[in-house]
Formats: sequence, structure tokens, C-alpha cells
Amino acid sequence: MDTEVPATLAPQPKASSEEVRAPRPLGVLVGFDGSANATAALRWAAREAHFRDLPLTVVSSFAIPPAVSGYLESLPDSGSQTLARQATEAVLDEARTQLAGHPGEVTYRLEHGDAAGVMVNLSGSAELTVVGSRGRGGFTGRILGSVAAALPAHAHSPTVVVPYTKGSSVGEGAEALHTADTRPVIVGIDGSPHSRHAAIEAARTAISHGTGLKLVMALPPLSTAAMWYPELAAREQALVHTRHDDLNKELDVEIGWVQAEFPELSVTGAVEDGYPVNILHELGTAAQLTVVGTRGHGGLRSALLGSVSRELLHHTAGPVMVVPAQA
Repeated sequence: MDTEVPATLAPQPKASSEEVRAPRPLGVLVGFDGSANATAALRWAAREAHFRDLPLTVVSSFAIPPAVSGYLESLPDSGSQTLARQATEAVLDEARTQLAGHPGEVTYRLEHGDAAGVMVNLSGSAELTVVGSRGRGGFTGRILGSVAAALPAHAHSPTVVVPYTKGSSVGEGAEALHTADTRPVIVGIDGSPHSRHAAIEAARTAISHGTGLKLVMALPPLSTAAMWYPELAAREQALVHTRHDDLNKELDVEIGWVQAEFPELSVTGAVEDGYPVNILHELGTAAQLTVVGTRGHGGLRSALLGSVSRELLHHTAGPVMVVPAQA
């Protein structure tokens, strides 16, 4: 059903981990432009809103760049504004058709402005923000569209980027809401505060879906020095075994911490040998959602999005949630 919301919604104040903040009125926020990727994101968001018992907010935006003549800029004429608005209204009508039969509360918003900026601004009033990996504005050869690339780094809520795949298990219409998905939610952790925030969101998602949570730690290879100095191979192997044991102890601590926070949740974990992006990409094929923090121990403090989360978004075949430090 359609409901009206205020034109301007100020972001809710951020709460500490010990506080319970007020619910954010937009619930699950999803950007929609009518593309195949956006349609996959729309259906994923509808399913998520159902499982979390949250309202669903569908937003589409339009922006007309000013005409440029020499060094002078002029505002777009009213006719162009009207046509752009009508086209965006048609896109929202398509979303209504796609969501026919959705049992929950749905709000449709038409916004004027850059799509990434609109989504970032609204994300402060959403529990979760969802976007397709590439919309109509992206080049076919691009792996990740401009909105999907910008949003996870700047959003004020956890952001899920949903890729489009043929034969997706998301399904069609309301029937997909009742299709059980027993695959686990996986979360990459490295002991940093960012990864603990990610683990909390991953746990909440797993509980809402009635599935388990798997914590994954990666142990990257030391180096290729043994290729050139064979006498170092035995020492290097011993260091790997020692570090593997240390990480397993750290992992046990993280599993215990999550289990204490969510005693009703089934929590498992694994230390995997390899680079974090490769491991999460491979494990993600057997998971319904892969969760990462915006930045872990390996990221520069000045970086908005760490290398693992950034590369994973570019190459994953399944939905990826990026959790900011404070959401």
C-alpha cells in the first residue's frame, strides 16, 4: 500500500552500542531506476523488509544538468523538468507493478537531485539502504555503477549492493517472500572495531532470516621468498602454522562474543588461507549475504572504503552488505 511521508526527514542521532536508538522511519530504502539490476535490488529489498518487519521505501530521482553555452550556464526550462518528472513517475509506476501483492507497507518517493546524493541523504533515516550494482546510467562494461560505488562509502546506514544474475533465487512477486533460504550469512572479521560492527549487523540479518552466521578470518600468504630461498621454506611454514593457531584463538573469542550478544543464533567460524577478497568471493557463492565493514586493519584511516569491501563489491556474484563504523 502507498503511504505519505514528510518531504524532509532529518537523520536520526547515532546511538552508542549500549543504547537503543529510535526506529528509522524509512525502514528498508531501495533505489529504483527501472533497470534489470534495480529490479533485482527492489525484489531483494522487498524480501528483506518482509523478514525484518519493516516498511519499504522506493525512491527514484531525476536531475537535469544546466545547459552550457560558452561560459554561461542557464537553468533547465520548465518543459524539460516536466518531462523528466513524468519519466521518473513512470519508473515508480513500474516499481508498483513489480511489488504488486507485497504484504507490507510501501512508500514511493520521487526526488529531484543526483541519485547518489539523494540516497546518501535519505540513508540517515533508513535502517538499511539497498541499490543495484549498476543502473541505467552505467556503461555496460563497468562492473560497478557510480551510485553503487559511492553509496557504501558515504551512507549513514548499512548498504547492500545487489548484483543481477539470471535465474536469481530472489524469485518473482510475493511468492518469493515465503521461499526459505537456508544458506548462511557470512561476515569477514579481522578483530578491528569495524568488523565487530559488521558482525552485529550480520547477526541481526541471520536471525531475521532464521539462518546461521559464519565468521570468516583470512590468513594471507606470507610471501614468495621461499621460491628464491628454499632454505627459508621450513621456517616460513612454521610461522604460518603459528599464526593459524593464533587466529583460531582470536576467532574463538569473536564467536563467543557474538554468541553472548545473540544466544539464540547458531554461530560458526573458520580461518581460511588466502587473500580476504578471494576467500569472501568464493564463500559468498554458498551464502545468501556477505557482510563486511567499511574498513579493517589493513585500510588507511583516510580511506572511506577499505580495499576488501571495495574489491568485493566489484567482483561478487551475490549481495554484499557494507556496514559503516556507526550506523
